Amino acid sequence: MRVAKSKSKAGSRRLTAVLVAVLTAMGLMGTAIGAGQSNAASASTFWIDACGMPTNGAFGNKSMAPGKVKVQSWRRPGNYSTVILLDGMRAGYNRSGWDIETNARRLADSGVNVVMPVGGAASFYTDWDAPSNFNGQRSRYKWGCVIDKRLVPALRSKGFARKNNKFAIMGLSMGGGAALTHAAQRRDLYYAAGSLSGYLTLSAPGMRTALRLAMLDVAPAPWNVDAMWGPPWSPRWTANDPFMLINRMHGLKVYVGAGNGFFGRYNYPQNTFDDLFKGTPLEMLAFAQAKAFEAAAFVQGVPVMSYSANGTHAWGYWQDMLWNAKNRGFFR
Repeated sequence: MRVAKSKSKAGSRRLTAVLVAVLTAMGLMGTAIGAGQSNAASASTFWIDACGMPTNGAFGNKSMAPGKVKVQSWRRPGNYSTVILLDGMRAGYNRSGWDIETNARRLADSGVNVVMPVGGAASFYTDWDAPSNFNGQRSRYKWGCVIDKRLVPALRSKGFARKNNKFAIMGLSMGGGAALTHAAQRRDLYYAAGSLSGYLTLSAPGMRTALRLAMLDVAPAPWNVDAMWGPPWSPRWTANDPFMLINRMHGLKVYVGAGNGFFGRYNYPQNTFDDLFKGTPLEMLAFAQAKAFEAAAFVQGVPVMSYSANGTHAWGYWQDMLWNAKNRGFFR
């Protein structure tokens, strides 16, 4: 009996030790999990002044706060930089296309905070000369003011990570050239700029006509391109042409990506018609302009981080370009 009792005590001590070890491990795990959660990227939405635009630059869209621009963001403590992502020609007014169509928000889990201003369809993210009279726009677009004079100061005041007090800016299609233009014109605000399938030689023969036709096809109603930078002979066209601003990009990190127009991994059978008759020609034009831009930048001594692969004008390829830039250290 004594032996049995001794064994029972020993077993009890071992059980107690195991329980203590398990509880300790659980406590440590809880601490680790809690620490992981506190360092995870957090999503938030905030609003900035619209520089006089009635609502996100649209036509009194009642779903938006009057006179305010919605901004989506993802950030994490300890991240080393922040990128502003500009949308394309058909940008929506409730969520950024980047948020709807890509995993761009996940950049915030790997070092780069993400900021997405919402809205700006057909705007080229610039200050327009006048309201678009084709669709009854109530007030002219002032996206140049919104991005540079409202969004960037808001990011600084909210403590978003930055490099030398500057941010990265990147856009797709319409937003691609706009990102390079913003960065070239305001070197005090941006240290890196990227264009994904953007149109980078707006002064090239035929480009104004091409943009005119493209903007007539943007919902909910056609836009008048002459209200943006004036008639074709206006100096504002060259002042907002990335190709003509290369000499102001020395010291700026520049990324230019474009597909070659051929079908690739993100071209699906149900989208064949649109991909073939819209996506392919649009991307071939972007590809040609990207190569012209890169050649001119080389001549002027401006290094360009370039990317090209099979692909048309589609979100999957822009997501790949974004991560290619990240993995190559573009945001560092």
